[in-house]
Order: sequence, then C-alpha cells, then structure tokens
Amino acid sequence: MPDEKGYFGEYGGQVIPPDLVAIMNDINRAYQEISKTPSFKDELNDLYTHYVGRPSPIFYAKRLTEKLGGAKIFLKREDLNHTGAHKINHCLGEALLARHMGKTKVIAETGAGQHGVALATACALVGIDCEIHMGEVDIEKERPNVTKMKILGCTLVPVSRGTRTLKDAVDSAFEEYLKDPVNFIYAIGSVVGPHPFPMMVRDFQSIIGKEARAQFLEEQGRLPDVITACVGGGSNAIGLFTAFLDDELVDIVGVEPAGRGLETGEHAATMSKGVKGALHGFECYNLQDQSGEPLPVYSIASGLDYPGVGPQHCLLKDLGRAKYVAIDDEECIDAFMTLSRVEGIIPALESAHAVAYAMKIAKKMSSNETILVNLSGRGDKDADFIADKLGL
Repeated sequence: MPDEKGYFGEYGGQVIPPDLVAIMNDINRAYQEISKTPSFKDELNDLYTHYVGRPSPIFYAKRLTEKLGGAKIFLKREDLNHTGAHKINHCLGEALLARHMGKTKVIAETGAGQHGVALATACALVGIDCEIHMGEVDIEKERPNVTKMKILGCTLVPVSRGTRTLKDAVDSAFEEYLKDPVNFIYAIGSVVGPHPFPMMVRDFQSIIGKEARAQFLEEQGRLPDVITACVGGGSNAIGLFTAFLDDELVDIVGVEPAGRGLETGEHAATMSKGVKGALHGFECYNLQDQSGEPLPVYSIASGLDYPGVGPQHCLLKDLGRAKYVAIDDEECIDAFMTLSRVEGIIPALESAHAVAYAMKIAKKMSSNETILVNLSGRGDKDADFIADKLGL
C-alpha cells in the first residue's frame, strides 16, 4: 500500500495544485468509504460474474508450447471479458464510485480505445455522461473501438496537438476535467496520475492475480515459474503481479515497447530508458528531455505509447522484485501472427508484447517450467491495421 500521501517509496504522490489536492482527497475518502461496504462489494462482484463474465479462464497454449519447445506457456484470458480487455475491471469500479459521489460526467483518455470502450460501457450501465479524449493518430488506427464508443453514447473528443497520441489525450482530458472538478470525475485509465488513482485502479485490477494464482494452483498443483504482462501505464501488469509479490520463487517480468529500437528514440520503454521525474501529477520513471518535458514516445501498440509508468512498478523495479524488459515492433507482430495461427487467438498488440517475451524465453527453459502470460486484450481493434501493414 502507498503511504498516507500516496507514495510507493519515492514514487507517486500528488504533484498538483493545492485546490486539486483537496479534490483528490475527497475522491480517496469516498473510495475508502464505499470500497469497504458490503453493498458496493456485492454489486461489483455481481457485475464481474454476470456482466463481465469472470472468472476469466487460464488456457494452456499447447500447440504454441510444442512449436517453441521448452517451458509450458499459459494464458490468463482477460481478452474474453466483456468489452475485450482487462479495462472493464476498473471502469466498473470507477463508474460506481462516480455514481456514489453524485458526479454528473466521467472524463477519460484512451490510446488503444479499450479503456474508452470499457468506460463508455460502464457509464451506459450506471447512467452517467461519458466524455473520452483520443489522439487523432489513435482514432485512425483503432477505428473499430471508435465506432463502439460512439454507439455506446459517449462524447468522443479528437486531440490534434503534439504527437496526437495517448500522452496528448491525457493532457486534453485533464484540462477538461479542471473546468469543473467538483461535478466531473477523471476516470484515469491506468495505475498512473495523482493519488488515489494508482492505488485504486490497482485494487480493482488485482482480481486478475487473485484468480490466476488460485486457478494455477488448482489446475497445476504449483505456482508458475514466471509471470509476465505488457506495461504501458501498467494496470493489467500490476493486476496480475499483486497476488504473487510474496511468492519469492515466482519471477515477475513487465514487458515494455521497444518500438523501432531502444537506440532509435522511437520507443516507449520508460523503465529501460527513463529517469526519475514528475508527469501528470505523480512521480515516476519517465522519458523526458533536459528541461524535464515529456519526450515524444512511440509504440505500434497505441495503449503502450505513454512516457511514464505506474509508481508501484517503479518501486518494484528499484526493489528488484520485478524486472522490466523491452520487445520491439517486429517481435510484437511476429507474436501477434504466431498466436493467431497456432492457437486461433488474436491478441491485442499490447498483449502481444508479453506473448513475444514468453516465446523468447520459453525455448531457453526446461519442459518442467511454466510461464503465465496475462493476455490483457483481444486484437479485434488491431486486425485491420495489421492486415494493411502486412498486405494480407
């Protein structure tokens, strides 16, 4: 848990104006109050079961394992959730919290569109207005999710500034939120931003790890040797990692986007190449220039091209409890196509980074060892983009 000021070690906190600190503290108080009530827990668990379709299963990727040789690869199937990714886990919680607090509008950013679709879905379910900010580059890449958001009734705001991607969408959404933070709530899409959001989103996403740990023990009679997940802001990863932090024999690996190469400058490998600093209201490792301004970042996966990372991930890196590696676009596309054609599962490009890492290390491990990949989302949104890119 973070300390009372929202710090995980030296990361996190509330690097925001004093008047906004009061607003964030109100959100924290409301969250602490509501999250402990049986009625909230029961409603959220009921939605997880009957609306989202939890628990998501663990699948043994037998043909992929046989193709690679070495360790057995298992997939935690978050792609089977309603809306197609892990994002629905925290979006339902945030929407219920917004209703509890009497907010009139929920504002958010999205990169790949999965958070946008999930939040628009949750807001439709609880009856609250929803406004999503999305970079123009991502709108073009992720057209299927844009259509879904419009069908679900949210207001979509195209962002044309800067790189026209996720970081700029965050800036735009935060500016809109500041116009009326009393009546609006900014439903952050990952374990980033000022306290309490890194803690709160982590708490909602921790259901992934709780389920996975129990399922793996029941089905395999042991814990996995390695668990891995892609990391942009880091919500799906911290959701899986949390349940295994005390299991010292389980290696924990976060997979970042190396983009076109770590030495090209066209990547979003925050942990591999970042420095300590402040971004979007919190302290973390981030990619910044000499004056402390965020650098332009790039990933083939729109949901990973963010110049910062969740504060708990930063602490886990410093403690050595988790390690963070980078996978480039080429490896990502290879994993995307391989999983699709060997197992009949089309992964999100974000998730394909973690699949690529598992494919890389499996062949170096023994057949008695196991790898659990958090397959955080499905690739419906990426299918047309990849088909065009590969000329399919």
